[in-house]
Amino acid sequence: MPHLGRPTDRRAAKLTLVHEEPRTAPSRIGIVSASIGAGHDGAAAELSRRLTADGHTVDRWDLLDLLPARAGQAASSLYHRLLEHAPWAYQRIYTGTEHAGGVGPAARALLSTAQERVLRALPADTAAVVSTYPGASHVLGRLRLAGKLTIPAVTYMTDFSVHPLWVARGIDLHLAVHEVPARQARTLGAARVQVCGPVTDPRFRPPRTGERAAARERFGLLPGVRYALLVAGSWGVGPVRRVAAEIRACGVAVPVVVCGRNQALARRLAADGIEHVHGWTDDMPNLMWACDVMVQNAGGLTSLEAFASGLPVVSYRCIPGHGAANAAALDDAGVARWIRGVEGLPAALDDLMDGGEGLRQRISGLSLFPADPALGPAAAIVGARLPTGNSAGSAVKTAADAQNRFGAPGRRPAVRLAATIAAATAVWGGAVGTAVATGHEAPVLLRALEHRIDPDARKTTDSAVVPVSESLR
Repeated sequence: MPHLGRPTDRRAAKLTLVHEEPRTAPSRIGIVSASIGAGHDGAAAELSRRLTADGHTVDRWDLLDLLPARAGQAASSLYHRLLEHAPWAYQRIYTGTEHAGGVGPAARALLSTAQERVLRALPADTAAVVSTYPGASHVLGRLRLAGKLTIPAVTYMTDFSVHPLWVARGIDLHLAVHEVPARQARTLGAARVQVCGPVTDPRFRPPRTGERAAARERFGLLPGVRYALLVAGSWGVGPVRRVAAEIRACGVAVPVVVCGRNQALARRLAADGIEHVHGWTDDMPNLMWACDVMVQNAGGLTSLEAFASGLPVVSYRCIPGHGAANAAALDDAGVARWIRGVEGLPAALDDLMDGGEGLRQRISGLSLFPADPALGPAAAIVGARLPTGNSAGSAVKTAADAQNRFGAPGRRPAVRLAATIAAATAVWGGAVGTAVATGHEAPVLLRALEHRIDPDARKTTDSAVVPVSESLR
């Protein structure tokens, strides 16, 4: 079995993983993310760790907390329900906003309500601000265009595919994990794009001698048996039970399923007879070392962590929207094969676990991570700062301008708050960061959702809440 944890394979790859950035003059960096799934926050956390380790001061904010009237939490909840109960609707939203070229009127109205709060949050000595979420990029970009934000704004694109919403006018620098998303961003009109590689926790690396066997023992996995790690994001969405059954039925690997925070899914898988089922775990590095291949459906942070661990990845039965788009981009980049039908699953798993493609993909995945720290994302962010002295006091001036323009907190016109609450029914989320109201079919879509999703479903027992994607199996 060709694992890059072996010394001979490391020499063949000729790769050195370096997670620390070179030290430069310390400064203050702001990072705005969003707690929609785990990928955007995961990238923000690792960027923060690297910048802090290099001596910089980092402030982090969740865009959802900067929206008034709990609009952010409402949008996140609606996005979650779309993926779980009506994936067909999310696909139509994704496609509609892709064709429309970005944010529509309702999303703009909602995001505009965060501008003042973002400005007030920035300390006076902030040298640059980074977004790891499309909605936050649009807030920062509009502030830059209006001259209200006088420090550089950087977008770190967490996905391998670039939806138009990732490219916001006014952003000074777009950072991409690979040339494939960088090319897509340039095509969409991004003013400046730089390939800097992914950001993953340094615990994700190829296993050293003995670590693979120890990891298997830790999770009760047998030596000599081939295991396929099945992941579905922090929410555990998609046809996970169907995929687990198909992996087991094909006979080339035993499924090991991570359900994230979806406890109901974990119980159903156990009832289906799947032997190795896990909920949310903080020990994913060991779990990846213990397995032979990973099967994923969204192409998010977990895929990048697998690449850093030297674990081959296959995309299969992907969730709509960004899941399928990421699968296509990963396949184009040669780092994860996209399997479009069950007939191709056994051969793909077999080749990735024991064949030449597995070794080639491991090398390609590890090559995403730059060996030169000067090419890494933290260094690129620090390099985007204004010269020392140019940014001092800019955030204070910006906050004062915001006070003059918007008025004191809590004194905005009632119509603005009403528009915010109305716009909160529009959803942007995941890698998309979009709104139902951008497409001409939005009213029909919302009426359909109203009939197909029970707003009180979360109050019922877990056994009564069965996603449409599962019930139609």
